[in-house]
Amino acid sequence: MIELPLSALEVSIVQDGATPADALRNCAGVSAGLSRLGYHRLWFAEHHHSPAIGAFPPVLMAAHTAATTPGIRVGSGGVLAPNHAPITVAEQFATLAALHPGRVDLGIGRGPGTFHEPTARALRRGADPATDEEYGRDVAATLDFLVDVALGELPEPWLLASSDAGAELAASLGLPVAFAHHIRPANTLEALGRYRDAFRPSRWCERPRVLVCVETVCADTEEQAAELARPMDVIKADLLAGRSERPFPTPAAAAAHAFSAREQEAVAAFVTEQARGTAATVGAALAKIADATGADELMLVTPVFDPAARLRSFELVRGSAAVQA
Repeated sequence: MIELPLSALEVSIVQDGATPADALRNCAGVSAGLSRLGYHRLWFAEHHHSPAIGAFPPVLMAAHTAATTPGIRVGSGGVLAPNHAPITVAEQFATLAALHPGRVDLGIGRGPGTFHEPTARALRRGADPATDEEYGRDVAATLDFLVDVALGELPEPWLLASSDAGAELAASLGLPVAFAHHIRPANTLEALGRYRDAFRPSRWCERPRVLVCVETVCADTEEQAAELARPMDVIKADLLAGRSERPFPTPAAAAAHAFSAREQEAVAAFVTEQARGTAATVGAALAKIADATGADELMLVTPVFDPAARLRSFELVRGSAAVQA
């Protein structure tokens, strides 16, 4: 039994044969469903120039969801600091928090949000990737500007991390950390240990707070869950092999995909660290991750082709958990 708040990360899947506009509509429908199911917060990820994920700015998605969907907290998971001027991020989220007090989170991350080098350089206006020092300064500046431009209640800032460096930056700034277990599960335990050891209380957070994001696919049978998850397994295999991204494959195309032995091994190793299967299997996996990490909250990312099946996965997990608001 999972006795933690459950939240969701939306990555705006663009299915093969569909358009980004379709993905945008699907995202809105899933968001409304998550609110009805009682999920605590919904974050939107920043991506660019991807055939599989829509390039929808998190602040706009959060604003639309806050205006159209009652109850659920909204935010970014995350806004990628190297791509934006700190004062712009602060102004956008301070405004959003003033319009929807008590409901807005500002999750800040580092990556470029794209595997396409010209797009990454365009986002940086031709500059090289940010160094650790530059990134740290950008995050600190964003927090300072948040206070300067406050219009009332501030958004709740979080730092996204997938490594020791990100976790240690969160600790030094006294921020809650959202750890990307769904991206680099091998880093999770050591990084969170360093975060807790180095944490310094701040105006933002008095004690270490940990959210762990887990790839979660749940269905009525183990076989159905495997079928639903296979398209994302194809995407993962491409990324592990250094191949270009493709539109999110249909279940039929994914079923016909032949994995190499190396790809099968890599995907299988990743899957064992996530949560996939029936409600009972997923519940046990999530409880195990929560116990190992000492998480205060779990966030589920569910990259499933069909929006109805994606929402059904969230419903099954929600129904099997003793969820705290």
